[in-house]
Amino acid sequence: MKYLAFLTIAVLMNACNATKTNNKDSGDVSEKYASTITAKDLKKHLYIYAGDEMEGRMTGSKGQKMAAEYIRNFYQDQGIPSPIEELNYYQPVPASYFKRVKDAKDSENVVAFIEGSEFPDEVIVLSAHLDHVGIDDDGNVFNGADDDGSGTVALLEMAEAFKQAVKDGKGPKRSILFLHVTGEELGLYGSAYYSENPIFPLANTVVNLNTDMIGRIDPDKEATPNYIYLIGSDKLSQELHDVSEAVAAKYSSDLELDYTYNDDNDPNRFYYRSDHYNFAKNNIPVIFYFNGVHADYHKISDTPDKIEYELMEKRTRLIFHTAWEIANREGRITADKL
Repeated sequence: MKYLAFLTIAVLMNACNATKTNNKDSGDVSEKYASTITAKDLKKHLYIYAGDEMEGRMTGSKGQKMAAEYIRNFYQDQGIPSPIEELNYYQPVPASYFKRVKDAKDSENVVAFIEGSEFPDEVIVLSAHLDHVGIDDDGNVFNGADDDGSGTVALLEMAEAFKQAVKDGKGPKRSILFLHVTGEELGLYGSAYYSENPIFPLANTVVNLNTDMIGRIDPDKEATPNYIYLIGSDKLSQELHDVSEAVAAKYSSDLELDYTYNDDNDPNRFYYRSDHYNFAKNNIPVIFYFNGVHADYHKISDTPDKIEYELMEKRTRLIFHTAWEIANREGRITADKL
């Protein structure tokens, strides 16, 4: 009897140890893939994406087409497929859609897709806008390194991290759509077009995590630069807000989540001024990640050399961890505040 009791205890202890080990391994998975997102790689992409050759990426321009091609080529090279059809990563947005825009030209959103292993019909949309404001009459290029070159290359790095997880047999349970939208600077046109012509039903869209300007420091935050502004996380879903807070506490405890611009009375009205809003107005929970404006906002001086790459790495990893948690948790995030 003593032997049997000892054996039973040993089995239980082994099971507990195995559970602890499994939990630890599970927790480390997100860290493992987040660590592939590096300041070095973000910088490499951004110096190309926000370089003079892209001519400021004005919607429909030659430079914007080059930017879209850069994004498409990245996904092809990484083996991340299109959700439209093989090798076609463009969702066309016709010139006629850009109402109130003088001399509008045809443009396109760029999309890539990782299918979920358990809940493939539930889709998390990670978005950033690929356009900027072009060239002025004197030939000066508005590089838009922060706005929104930073969000664009952050999406590329997150996509690569998720793809590596797929290669290792640890891909997300829910699907991920990487959505690079055009026409944001003209009036959120690309995201509006997607919301009206979704590749996946909006009813199947779990959340939108939108990344627009995450590479600089707001002058008001110079004394405490380890921060990121979050906007919208609790507008439609307390559950999303709580998950976001928990993820930050676990993986990014040195990064302050600042809700200054989440205030309903914020005179800047940033909640309505980036692409997440076209998801929010369709009752899809959103988070808008933002570093705030700075002296180079919408000026020719918004260049890659002024980006805080180490800080941008921290912010991108936070967004990745949040997406990872939403993609892999048991229950789907819901709009529980409607």
